[in-house]
Amino acid sequence: MKAYPTNAKEMAERGWDFVDFIMVTGDAFVDHSSFGSAIIAGVLARRGFRVGVIAQPDWRNEADFKVFGRPRHAFMVSSGNMDSMVCHYTVNKKIRRDDAYTPGGKHGRRPDRAVIVYCQMIRRIFDKVPIVVGGIEASLRRFAHYDYWQDTVRRPILADCGADLLVYGMGEKATVEIAEALEAGLSIGDLTYIRGTGVMTASPPDEGVGLPSFEDVKADKKAFAKMAALIYHSNDAYFDYPYYQAVGHRFFIQNPAQMPLSEIEMDDVYDYAYTGAQLTPGDEIPCLSEVRFSLTVNRGCFGNCAFCAIALHQGRMISARSEKSILKEAKAMTALPGFKGYIHDVGGPTANFFHPACDKQRKSGVCRHRECLFPKPCPNLDADETDYAHLLAELRALPGVKKVFIRSGIRYDYLLLDHKSKLLESIVKHHVSGQLRVAPEHICDHVLSLMRKPDFDQYLQFVRRFNKLTAAYGKNQYIVPYFISSHPGTTLADALDLALFFRDTHAIPEQVQDFYPTPGSIATAMYYTGYDPFTMQPVHVPKGREKQLQRALLQVQKPENYALVKEALLKLGRKDLIGFGKDALIPPRQSSKRHLGQISIRPKSKKRKGKNNHDRTQQKRHR
Repeated sequence: MKAYPTNAKEMAERGWDFVDFIMVTGDAFVDHSSFGSAIIAGVLARRGFRVGVIAQPDWRNEADFKVFGRPRHAFMVSSGNMDSMVCHYTVNKKIRRDDAYTPGGKHGRRPDRAVIVYCQMIRRIFDKVPIVVGGIEASLRRFAHYDYWQDTVRRPILADCGADLLVYGMGEKATVEIAEALEAGLSIGDLTYIRGTGVMTASPPDEGVGLPSFEDVKADKKAFAKMAALIYHSNDAYFDYPYYQAVGHRFFIQNPAQMPLSEIEMDDVYDYAYTGAQLTPGDEIPCLSEVRFSLTVNRGCFGNCAFCAIALHQGRMISARSEKSILKEAKAMTALPGFKGYIHDVGGPTANFFHPACDKQRKSGVCRHRECLFPKPCPNLDADETDYAHLLAELRALPGVKKVFIRSGIRYDYLLLDHKSKLLESIVKHHVSGQLRVAPEHICDHVLSLMRKPDFDQYLQFVRRFNKLTAAYGKNQYIVPYFISSHPGTTLADALDLALFFRDTHAIPEQVQDFYPTPGSIATAMYYTGYDPFTMQPVHVPKGREKQLQRALLQVQKPENYALVKEALLKLGRKDLIGFGKDALIPPRQSSKRHLGQISIRPKSKKRKGKNNHDRTQQKRHR
């Protein structure tokens, strides 16, 4: 029997004639702790509530939403593990070819702006049935926000979707409070007080943080930037006042955040008997093969990069599971069909953040006037990673485990501060699958400052230590750095500096991501307004043609980029970089017989041993 019914027949097989809550999600439903809908369903089921699941309904067909009839308490709606617009479109606003959260990877099984569309359909069918929205799409669009795909400012999502209540953040505690209040007989309209939720009201609260109105931030980019700086602190569980924003004649009110889960509470969430089964019929969803043998051990992030909205969603406070809970899951994993001895990941938003940043946070939360790692590490920072290093050692020692990898992000600047645990030595010796992926993002310190990332020298220090340890252990492995092109604050000259760094280090960057202005991040506010929200100083924002030129400069080796690279070099007055010398980036003219960048000419009579020998040569140099 499935973990949850997906239709009336399966509901009847359980002897149920109703469900308390109906989960509607834009993803295929997988009963696994990597999926938010499965966690929330489990939280409700453990407390005796009957939960039905409608996964990826056809939003044009009312019948898909009627399979259980009207729930006894409420519909709970989520777009899934990703914002539906990010899921559908590339940074160039082109439709993606596949969907990692749909059976067989097929595109088109969810609508654009899924939360709004699902809610409107439910409201049309069931009229005043209570609707609660949550998940990443609802959470990061909870205030007025810039929408990259429409190039405009949209209202708080609760004003557009017509739901009764919004849950922001991870949602377990708020969901339980909502469910218990409804079970006790309160109406959905009474639930205006629950922490971790937001509501639309006719009047503002008596006190709190008032944001510029939706109308103001839509009309004035400076007002939007100021709003973004205020929202930056809004997921702070130790701040006991609401945030509110006028939308026409109504107000969106965000209640104070829920407290982060304690270790016991985290264990309770992840120790639940998830089956790992995909309830939605069809081929396996592409992302499942990776997460099935991965361990989520923490949540939250005190790194707080400007282009990332994890802290706005999960908070800056770290919640972590106990070692006992993690080892219990790992032992069970070794008995699963298909397990071949490899644990694919042990992490979360940032793998090596395994406890709160300092003792103060455990007592009174994060500082509202300073960051933990930016612009320099806080002197109170606790960088001892002994617990995480011990966990990795215990996982390696489990019978049936051959290798334990770390594929979540690692903050190398934090790792460099640790002089006790020898975690870096352990990672280099045991936990790298040939390549260690880290994210310096750029080399120019003024760009990194806007990203709220460490200066580039920190990355170079890390590379030196990694390479020294790699050689000492006789390993054949290397670092793969991630870089972002055209982030706000990056000029064409900055992009060229990065291209020259690649040239001088003989690196061919495979991991380059165009900056994607997703809802909720500080960098997205910079992109839209042209201002740094914290200083209100103007910020250069590459768009249009310049965005294309910057991206091309970071991958000069691609023949299709030749014309763009040449245009960028001429625009910068760097004709000296066009030629056949060792310092050139591209030859004077495009040739299908040559690779761009540092060119290697091979006699026609010799057979090539691989389809891209030049790339392999460059990779060996980079190692």
